[in-house]
Amino acid sequence: MTVGTSSAPGARGVPQPSAPPPGELADLGIDPDELPDGLVIADEHGQVVCFNAAAERITSVAASDALGQRLEKALPLEDLEGRRWWQLTDPYGGLAIRVRQPERNLLLPGGHEVLVTARYVRSEPLGPVRRVVVSLRDTEARRRTERSHAELIATVAHELRSPLTSVKGFTATLLAKWERFTDDQKRLMLETVDADANRVTRLIAELLDISRIDSGRLELRRQPVDIGAAVGRHIQAYVAAGQTADRFLLRVEQPLPDLWADPDKVDQVLSNLLENAVRHGEGTVTIDVTASASPREGEETGTSVTVSDEGPGIPEESMNRVFTRFWRGSKRGGTGLGLYIVKGIVEAHGGTITVGRAPGGGAEFRFMLPVGTPAYLQ
Repeated sequence: MTVGTSSAPGARGVPQPSAPPPGELADLGIDPDELPDGLVIADEHGQVVCFNAAAERITSVAASDALGQRLEKALPLEDLEGRRWWQLTDPYGGLAIRVRQPERNLLLPGGHEVLVTARYVRSEPLGPVRRVVVSLRDTEARRRTERSHAELIATVAHELRSPLTSVKGFTATLLAKWERFTDDQKRLMLETVDADANRVTRLIAELLDISRIDSGRLELRRQPVDIGAAVGRHIQAYVAAGQTADRFLLRVEQPLPDLWADPDKVDQVLSNLLENAVRHGEGTVTIDVTASASPREGEETGTSVTVSDEGPGIPEESMNRVFTRFWRGSKRGGTGLGLYIVKGIVEAHGGTITVGRAPGGGAEFRFMLPVGTPAYLQ
């Protein structure tokens, strides 16, 4: 524990700092320098007696310089309006019922922003403050979260602008010049409006899914799912949309265990993975559906689905970012949210998903789902 008998000058007639009393961190076998957050402790005289390594890193102040100093001098905090924090809060004076300061953003000299919380330790209720314990935390993690949210907003705004501009343009044109267009021209414009409206709907659905995944509120309605048949339906839809039938190879191992899952969510996973293979991959898209060991403890069997292509694949250095927000494998459009949602859905089922290189050289996505049989059927 970094405690002081420092020779740094204190106030005249005020005892120099001493180690915290028994029962503190040292007596519990905890070294303050091992704590991830900055820890600063001032004694009943307002002098710093503990300044751990994390506090040194966050404030760029050496513990040897801080120990023995008055708290407001060792830690000269200001609020975002430039007011001196310790003068405002007056921990050793003011209301005797105060026991803490909630977390807030404060500034160190040079404008470095930190998150600060404080605890006022009293020997008895309404008694004098014996110690002030201050916790410091760097704001970088919060800044990254804020940047991620800002990036999400910017991405959504960009993705919404294009289809909504198209919808507005075509509807305004049709309303203004309806009589001038042939039936075929009207049909083409209305089909474009319909497609763009579907695009907006899909984006909104993705945003709702992200919100539910991040908050742990993604609801599953488990039912028996024939996953081989589900893959077959997706392949038929691609063939109907113009893809050649020999672009796809579906191999289903029999027998498969009965799978209980949310059929809509499973369709969403399959749709994203197949679209990824068709849009970004090349050659034959191979889908293997097999029985596998369950990814969930306590179950012996599960179902595994592997989707692979023969395209250029995913660079090795990018594989650890594939399931993060906004990752795009190419510049062919998309929000970069699909695989993030896929991972969230699979994990909500208790399953796992991995990415690697396919035997044909392309990308290979493999997800495994537990059987998920309801308890009343076991």
